[in-house]
Amino acid sequence: MEKGLTGVRVLDFSEQIAGPYCSKLFVDAGAAVIKVEPPAGDAMRRHAPTGADLAAQDSALFTFLNAGKQSVVGAAHDAHVEALLAHADLVIEAHGLESDTGVRLDVAALRAAHPALVILSITPYGLTGPWADRRATEFTLQAESGSIGMRGVMGKEPFQAGGRITEWAAGSFGAVAVLPAVMHARATGQGEHIDLSMLETANMVFTNFSESMNRLLNGSPEDPEHAFLAPSVETPSIEPTADGYVGFCTNSRQQFSDFLLMIERTDLQADEELAQFAGRLMRFDEWNEIMRPWLADKTTADIVERASLLRIPVAPICNGETVQRHEQLHTRGVFGPDAEGRFVQPRRPYRIDDADPPALRPAPRLGADTKSAAFASGASASAEAGTTALPLTGLRVLDLTAWWAGPAASHALATFGAEVIHVESASRPDGMRMIGGMMAAHYDTWWEASPHFMYANSNKLGVTLDLSMPQGLALLEKLIAECDAIVENFTPRVLDGFGLSWERVQALNPKALMMRMPAFGLSGPWRDYTGFAQTMEQLSGLAWMTGHRDDQPRIPRGPCDPVAGMHATFAFLVALAERGFSGRGHHVESTMVESALNMAAEQVLAASAYGDVMSRDGNRSPLAAPQGLYPCADGQPGAEKWLALSVASDAEWRTLRSVLGDPDWALDPALETLAGRRSAHDVIDAYLRTWTRTRTRADLVEELRARGIPASEVADPCRLLESNPQLRARHYFEMPEHPVVGEMPLPSLPFRYASTDRWLRTPAPTLGQHNEHILCGILGLSPSEFRTLEAEGVLGSRPEGL
Repeated sequence: MEKGLTGVRVLDFSEQIAGPYCSKLFVDAGAAVIKVEPPAGDAMRRHAPTGADLAAQDSALFTFLNAGKQSVVGAAHDAHVEALLAHADLVIEAHGLESDTGVRLDVAALRAAHPALVILSITPYGLTGPWADRRATEFTLQAESGSIGMRGVMGKEPFQAGGRITEWAAGSFGAVAVLPAVMHARATGQGEHIDLSMLETANMVFTNFSESMNRLLNGSPEDPEHAFLAPSVETPSIEPTADGYVGFCTNSRQQFSDFLLMIERTDLQADEELAQFAGRLMRFDEWNEIMRPWLADKTTADIVERASLLRIPVAPICNGETVQRHEQLHTRGVFGPDAEGRFVQPRRPYRIDDADPPALRPAPRLGADTKSAAFASGASASAEAGTTALPLTGLRVLDLTAWWAGPAASHALATFGAEVIHVESASRPDGMRMIGGMMAAHYDTWWEASPHFMYANSNKLGVTLDLSMPQGLALLEKLIAECDAIVENFTPRVLDGFGLSWERVQALNPKALMMRMPAFGLSGPWRDYTGFAQTMEQLSGLAWMTGHRDDQPRIPRGPCDPVAGMHATFAFLVALAERGFSGRGHHVESTMVESALNMAAEQVLAASAYGDVMSRDGNRSPLAAPQGLYPCADGQPGAEKWLALSVASDAEWRTLRSVLGDPDWALDPALETLAGRRSAHDVIDAYLRTWTRTRTRADLVEELRARGIPASEVADPCRLLESNPQLRARHYFEMPEHPVVGEMPLPSLPFRYASTDRWLRTPAPTLGQHNEHILCGILGLSPSEFRTLEAEGVLGSRPEGL
């Protein structure tokens, strides 16, 4: 029986998605979670499509998020809640979103009364900085973070990523933020306060390091030649077929060349402009005319089969209904009924020792445990004076990951103090380094100038070993014997080819953890298919929710990589806790696709519980109306200044009406309700666009914010360090000194520990930078043995073939 987080005690004061999803991850790993609710209950209990019967049962989304928890009605100052606080390891609070009625706790008083307590605060902007008390919606956060400003067909209105992704992502980052702190506090008696910003979360998961990328390409924002990146979409990406849509991604030059082979246009393989992302955007219409006729008369299944044979990342475009029938997910049993058999839901996105997760338990009825809820007593550690070590100090991890999702997981471990050794080879460097090719005109060693690599591999050591050579593989096995864990994210066939099975790892190091992060899993018909973040967005339904209603589905562009990394990090830490019980190593399988399916869970819940197939709706939302982008007077065609407006309550509508001067059209009684405004959205939008075109964006944001209405600029993702005072005040961007590019602003993590002033302590390693330190210092090779390995090409510090 998996023990995982058995004994961990969580008191959850949060509502909506982010906080409850964080505590759901704890429940799914064995922790005891008690949910504290107001007398009316979490509003999410009543969240369902219009017409759904919630008189006798809570909403499917509430049930999914809160299954296995207990419910107590009360407040933090009530005696029965204070008794729970006295035994809790972790407290979660979340407040500040317009849809959230959660209360703000007195964190300072709680920490003073309970020094070993870990507290997680999830808010739109964080608890410090000039915007700390600002209200927000998912939509305005996406606008301010740069998310909306980078997503759109050129010349048309940009659009949000659908599906409340920021909230789900914040929950996964929150779980990763607090679990190391809880483990540390239980061992040392030293608690922690973690301050998580949803604005920073949105920037992390959506903007693909645009701030850093633009500086590397174009210089600093003060440079008069500085250019900004316009909203765009990837291509080839989601494309129409004879019976629906299919999705591709061509992150590498080889993948694009193979795509041209598939569509029978090998004559274009020498076209250097088309081979580049920017070149295809400049020739967007021409490229579509080249590609789409070949795709249009073939079925999605036919195209998936052809692309897979060429190892092109590919997937059908699924929604909440069709994804349940996908062959890979069906074969692996990813979906199953909730504890009461009301709807279908995805399972937790990881497996430990290839065992099924614990059986699901029902969600609690409101206040069902008010009189009986209690935490089991546990041994409390005495506070260790002067203990300042990071939670994972002393842990050594061998990092065999590449691209972003895997390195994001190992980066989190490194950032929390683990010694992480990132393994590449000169013949096959980490593919994410190749983004640096865009900077070849500026840096001779351009493979060191990839912002994605610089972020996801900061705080790590780097070694190069050619695993195709016996000496390289032998050295890797020696490193396995010296490490506490191995993390990898290749397709399963890669490690199979090196003979590095779980059985082999156990023989080399019986106490080692091995975490594998395959795209689709270690079993099933898609086991060896290649998949990237875009593939997961296409398959999971996230793309189905993104884009304008009159356009095709579009990918959100990015979140599935870091969110897969966070789910994997959490799974790793659960396995680490499991090792504390068992004294032996454990095998972890954390798949990209299943983490994406948890983030997209609402679609499957709605389809199976209510027959509601959710779909994209541009910049609108069922939670706010009017909501959308509105052009302002200081913009111009092709360079609009967009105002993001989100009216999330009837009171805010009445305030907006007053700002407008109470025009006759706005006094229609039908507009007094959210449902009425949703029905009349087109009419309202026409009036609002006429109005916003007479005012500058800055004036509108200032006035509307002063009146309590969520309104924001659609920020340029490339100049947030310069333009966003909240991100500057919280030091979200840090500037480690890199040996090639110098000081470069990189996002850190979207949360802060009260005990830690920065996260990015050392820059990402240059290729092979720490070869001697690792091979001689850790493995004990002599200088002559080291020089021989260099001469034989087992080691290297420059990509081969350049």
